[in-house]
Amino acid sequence: MLAIANPMAKHKENSLMKIGLSKILSGVVLFSLTVVAGMTSFAQQRGGQAVNETQAATAADHQNMLKQLGIRKLRPGPSGNEQAPNHANYDEATANPFPKLPEVLTLNNGTKVTTPAMWWNQRRPEILEGFDREVLGRVPKNVPGVTWTVTNTVDGMVGPYAAIGKQLVGHVDNSAYPSINVDIQMTLVTPKDAKAPVPVMMMFGGGGLPQVPGAEPAGRGGRGGGPAAGGDPPAQQQLLAAGWGYASINPGSIQADNGAGLTKGIIGLVNKGEFRKPDDWGSLRAWAWGAARGLDYLESDKAVDAKKVGIEGVSRYGKAALVTMAYDTRFALVLVGSSGEGGAKLHRRNWGEAVENLTAQGEYHWMAGNFIKYGAEESDFGSKNAGDIPVDSHQLIALCAPRLTFISYGVPEKGDARWLDHQGSYMAAVAAGPVFRLLGKKDLGTSDDYTKEKMPAVNVSMLDGQLAWRQHDGGHTDGPNWKYFIPWADKFLGHTASR
Repeated sequence: MLAIANPMAKHKENSLMKIGLSKILSGVVLFSLTVVAGMTSFAQQRGGQAVNETQAATAADHQNMLKQLGIRKLRPGPSGNEQAPNHANYDEATANPFPKLPEVLTLNNGTKVTTPAMWWNQRRPEILEGFDREVLGRVPKNVPGVTWTVTNTVDGMVGPYAAIGKQLVGHVDNSAYPSINVDIQMTLVTPKDAKAPVPVMMMFGGGGLPQVPGAEPAGRGGRGGGPAAGGDPPAQQQLLAAGWGYASINPGSIQADNGAGLTKGIIGLVNKGEFRKPDDWGSLRAWAWGAARGLDYLESDKAVDAKKVGIEGVSRYGKAALVTMAYDTRFALVLVGSSGEGGAKLHRRNWGEAVENLTAQGEYHWMAGNFIKYGAEESDFGSKNAGDIPVDSHQLIALCAPRLTFISYGVPEKGDARWLDHQGSYMAAVAAGPVFRLLGKKDLGTSDDYTKEKMPAVNVSMLDGQLAWRQHDGGHTDGPNWKYFIPWADKFLGHTASR
């Protein structure tokens, strides 16, 4: 007997199968979305937990230092929000509550400094001691040595320029405390066609190797790529075009940029994971130490003219560049970008960011613990303020003399905020001038009356001397000033590209 299929039954069966499959697929999708959502939530929780742990560790470290110093209450710093009740001051009429700066060419005993020998043998060490003890902290005498290794070498291109790149790791000897490992990360890039050793600018920040033809484009760590629309080529390309090399050193591989990290990194390694003492170094000094160790390597590299190595940084790394130059006289030049309070800005100025911002939990780690005293409202020693600091930024700039020192800023309209106090930094540069002149070099060419001297107009260059100033018309960057910095440096270094 021949069986005949019922088409209606078949259609019903197919419909039921489709409904079942749809439910299965919907369940799979729902399950997948639930898993993804769970993973995202878990990652967010872990990320939030890490942030909270860092904040808690920072608070504990900050509180420990307050206890060591006998401080019960700090004055709050001003707000960068100009609508806030406690907004920062931007009125020149009240910007100079402590108009008399510490003398730059007078010894602590009142004797005037009249010769270069007195500067080098007496006054400079006094100023360094003030910064070591009260502001930046001391580098311990028992910091372990660093062993540099070239981990990769490439022959490639940086934009249109042929270059040789080296990836380097500087391992700090941690045999005395193996639980903390510090490996300084640095890259060095030099022109491939150079016929002689080249000057090098060391830059704080990330940086990649030259691009190898045919390889996937590598990240530049925010430092390279092509020029912005209508803008200048990246600094790296400008340097290579002028016959320079450049090195990029990663400050985070030296010391973390937070208070929680003070028991880690190079500071934590030397202290074996314990809290700092009040005159121990902070992150700025640690970053400068790391740059000096990078220079140790550059002195051994035959592609580098080690007598013509400079240091550069922007914002907090502009502060670090200035500190590096002030302390290590082997550096021949510095480009200090938008450094503000803790950098070129006078501590004594009441404009924008203040000492009290640097003594709070967000930034205290840059400085020595002792610096927190100058934000104290209630303590065993009473109250102190910016006027009590024994040194100021004009002396930090003076420590760079007679070497090439270029102070760079942008404009608030483009993002180089008033918070940074451009005028206060200019005053500091003016006040540093007498030291450059004492050592036979040229300063900004102004009078020595820093209370009356005003910044030149935007884009007006003051580049006739070894101490230089230029405020470009860009934002929170030194990018627009490289095309002025490089020829200025070439002129004073007597450098021309050798090809």
